[in-house]
Amino acid sequence: MNFPRTPRSTVTYESHLPATAESAPLEAEAYQRRFVIEDVYPTVDAGRYPVKRIVGEPVDVWVDLFRDGHEVTAAALRWRREGERGWRTAPLVPVENDRWHGTFVPIEIGRHVFVIEAWTAGFATWRRDTLAKQKAGQDVTLELKEGRELVAAALPRAGDMAGRLQAALNMFGTAGGARPLLAEDLAAAMAVVEARPDLTWSQAYPMMIERPRARCSAWYEVFPRSQTPDPNRHGTFDDVIARLPDVSAMGFDVLYFPPIHPIGIKNRKGKNNSLKAEPGDPGSPYAIGAAEGGHDAVHPQLGTIQDFRRLVAAAKSHGLEIALDFATQCSPDHPWIKQHPEWFKWRPDGSMKYAENPPKKYEDITNPDFYCADRVVLWQALRDVVLFWAEQGVRIFRVDNPHTKPFPFWEWMIREVQIRFPDAIFLSEAFTRPKVMKALAKLGFSQSYTYFTWRTGKDELSAYMAELTRHPEREFYRPNFFVNTPDILPVHLQGGEPWMFKSRVALAATLAGNYGVYNGFELLEHVPVPGKEEYLDSEKYEIKVRDWNAPGNIKGYITQLNAIRRANPALQQTSNFGFVQVDSPAVLGFVKESVARDNVVAAAIALAPGRHDVWLHFGDMRIGPEGSRRPVRAVENLVTGEWRLVEWGGVRLSIDPDQDPAVLLRCVA
Repeated sequence: MNFPRTPRSTVTYESHLPATAESAPLEAEAYQRRFVIEDVYPTVDAGRYPVKRIVGEPVDVWVDLFRDGHEVTAAALRWRREGERGWRTAPLVPVENDRWHGTFVPIEIGRHVFVIEAWTAGFATWRRDTLAKQKAGQDVTLELKEGRELVAAALPRAGDMAGRLQAALNMFGTAGGARPLLAEDLAAAMAVVEARPDLTWSQAYPMMIERPRARCSAWYEVFPRSQTPDPNRHGTFDDVIARLPDVSAMGFDVLYFPPIHPIGIKNRKGKNNSLKAEPGDPGSPYAIGAAEGGHDAVHPQLGTIQDFRRLVAAAKSHGLEIALDFATQCSPDHPWIKQHPEWFKWRPDGSMKYAENPPKKYEDITNPDFYCADRVVLWQALRDVVLFWAEQGVRIFRVDNPHTKPFPFWEWMIREVQIRFPDAIFLSEAFTRPKVMKALAKLGFSQSYTYFTWRTGKDELSAYMAELTRHPEREFYRPNFFVNTPDILPVHLQGGEPWMFKSRVALAATLAGNYGVYNGFELLEHVPVPGKEEYLDSEKYEIKVRDWNAPGNIKGYITQLNAIRRANPALQQTSNFGFVQVDSPAVLGFVKESVARDNVVAAAIALAPGRHDVWLHFGDMRIGPEGSRRPVRAVENLVTGEWRLVEWGGVRLSIDPDQDPAVLLRCVA
């Protein structure tokens, strides 16, 4: 039998119940250090960073636990929400080869900790040995006297169980014999009340318990100013409200905005990122700050803060949450530059250092100096920006380029926000080196951008999913598969082929619990800047008015995918994932199971054009709840409703990508 394991971590001991397990001192004398507690699962970097889980779902904990000698070991799992004084307790039971298992169900969102405690079960040891001697026909007179002393010693602390202990003592004193002291109900009572002089605690292991949307969400990105139906008028929050029914009808649940703040005038960019803006050019919303305000203000042409609150409420009524971009950069006109020049870097000639990523230059923005002399106040000001928008009803934040800012800032800031708003969700927009992306996820980001945007072949998609769903990544890294962004028009979409757009959104929506599209994808927008993965006439620099029902759109296809996701919990998570064999290099096959193992979906998705006649083979795969897992017996096509029996371990499929590149099957055992 295989049990979940983590890399070996430092063994910790504690002889006394600490006031707070988070800071348990090492006080035990060497002779008291009897227990080894190691290889705890789930943990991230031996407990340095929190594991991520969802409220209301069981958390399985596994641990290697043993001590010297032959005494009976007892153990328990204890957990609490950070800051609480009391602990909740669940049993730990031995499974095999000193591997123990326990389960608890967090009932609140927020940061939690759990610990393992172990102690010698003195009475259970006595009872085991006495029964063995009795069975062997040995004289146990002295052992019974020892047992009586154990019960008598526990009596003063027995509380509500004192009556049961006293009754055993009375019966033994009156009739003698072994039966009163060896009774099973007495053993159960003694397990609770007897002294635990060698009680040992592990270190505290952190865990972030989040709401379900942290694990499952469908994002739709829009520029509010482009929601206007009139090309001669700047869009408003009311125009966004008018589009809510359309977005909701497609099945999205997160409506994401790039920055909505005033846009600077100085060095404003023109169309297609030109250095000179023409009169009427709106500029990039990422050039944050102008005379009207900074990060805690809204662009006056969009509306007022009251209008924004009304939008948040209207979105909620349509089953949508508003997500805001948190970008720390400032335009040269940002109020902070005059109020706090010490927060920024200045060049020897007295000019401001604008942002750049050589050879790229961003003349319309500058970055605060996170390590300036006044950094404490700067960090607090940036935190307060997020808190301000949380107070307006926003609970989801997409963070722009977090990998270019200090890691300690994000760990501190996310914690600060989640202390006040534990339902806050943060998405890390970091297209950078893999270890950096994973480090950001460990620091507290609920979701993370990925390389999915550029993974197209079967081999590379398979390798990437294997990486994201293995340990330890699955414990802390929740991928969000965006098919496109305002910055990225991937090469495979530049041909404008409908089957490819369908294939990519089907892959994103079924492989990952979280996925997103930038508006225009459903209209098959695909014209690039020649030779680049960028949109020509980018919406970042101009207002774009669209016909949202233009001929050739794939809104119906996206709506169908989102409906299938909502109806099948297996597709609402990423980690319970496995590949299935498909006899074609152009078709990816996989199976996903719900957390409760009561819903299973298999998928076969075409990665190339042309008809594909393939065999989807389940092999020796078993599905269903633990303890009653069975082979796949039949499948239901989630689009057509057709049922098929599984024969010879699989099913024959015919995929026509021009119609639908994805076959989605509900599996039953």
